[in-house]
Parts: sequence; structure tokens; C-alpha cells
Amino acid sequence: MANIPTIEEMLKAGMHFGHRTSKWHPKMEPFIFGSRNGVHVIDLAKSKKCLEEALEFMKKFAAEGKVILFVGTKMQVKGPMKKMAEEVGMPYITEKWLGGCLTNFAIIKKMIKKYKDLLDDKTSGRLSKYTKKERLDFDRKIAKLELKVGGLVSLNKLPDAIFIWDAKLEKTAIAEARVKNVPIIAVCDTNTNPTGVNYVIPSNDDATKTIKLLLNVIKEAVLEGKAIFAKK
Repeated sequence: MANIPTIEEMLKAGMHFGHRTSKWHPKMEPFIFGSRNGVHVIDLAKSKKCLEEALEFMKKFAAEGKVILFVGTKMQVKGPMKKMAEEVGMPYITEKWLGGCLTNFAIIKKMIKKYKDLLDDKTSGRLSKYTKKERLDFDRKIAKLELKVGGLVSLNKLPDAIFIWDAKLEKTAIAEARVKNVPIIAVCDTNTNPTGVNYVIPSNDDATKTIKLLLNVIKEAVLEGKAIFAKK
């Protein structure tokens, strides 16, 4: 199994720092250790246990050849999330969540096809017959579609699970996943309502060290699972 961070490593990464007590969501109370200087402190013993369960689930899904969609549109997480998802060969959304991405997947699938077709036309040189202005228009269309569905090109059906960084920010994604019965793994800070999340990872969701620590161990778990699947 992936190397689970120790509580000391979690402390160094700042995983325990929640939000101000005035911003809390009561449903996160089971994961809160206490408060200090008006800021909630997350119970890292519980975070560690929850993380272990979430990683085991993701490893199991990857070992079965299943697809996990990674979602993280927060400024400080989008770069690392994209890099990690590409390294494990999973689809991702790091720009704005597309309404209907799960509940109206047929439309998203058409957008993905349009994007792939335009890219193919460009790389094959089929666009060379057009004027410079027309080619620029195609480039703009490609760039626009890339922002929307560039991370979804490998997705030809609904994902088998979804990993979300910051469940409060990505509440639309969570709502859609619940409608389609897609299991949800999510990083939840103390200001978040974790209702509907199948695997809650109680953690600070802003610190860059926390982002690095968690995404690295998630990458390890998914790669371990994929290695098992490759041997089948």
C-alpha cells in the first residue's frame, strides 16, 4: 500500500489547520480536535484513518481497471492536480466544472469528439487549405475546447468514481455525482458539509504542502492499483 503519511508529516504539511471557528460546518464536528486562536484544529488521527480508507478504495478501483475522475479547480491545486492525473493516466477537470458533466454526459461526449476531431485536423495538416484568418478561428475553438474538455479526452463513459479537492467549492460536482450514483472521495475542510461524500478526507484544503503530500500519496495508490491491473 502507498506510504501513508505519519501524523508528524501531516502536521508539518499543515493538514490540521481548519478554518475560523465562525466559518465551520457542524457536520465536520466528528473530525475536529479542538480550536486554537479562533481556528479549528483537525483531528489528524481521524484524518489518517480516513485517508487510509480512501487510498485503499482508489487502489482497488484502479486494480479493477476502473476510471477515477480527478477534480480540482482551486488556483493552488489545479496545476499539481493536472500533473498528477496525467501521471496516473486518469481524466481530470482543473478549470471550471462543466454543468452537466455527469448528468448530461452525452453533450460532454460530443464536445470531446469535436475537440479531438479539430486537433486531428490540425495535426494532419487538413486545416492548411483554409485562410490564415480561418485557421486562427480554428485555433481559438481548439483552445476554448481544451480549457473545457482537454482533461477528459480519455473519458468515453461516466467515470466509476470521482475525487474532489475542496468539497465546498465543488458542490455542483458532488451533486451531479450523487444523482448518477458515482462514488465520491473528497478533501473536506472544517467549513464543508461532507454529506453525500463516500470517503471524506478531513484536511486543510489550501496549504501547498498539504496539496503536495496528499496528491503524492494518491498517485502512489492509483499507480499501485494500475500495476496490479496490468498483470491480470
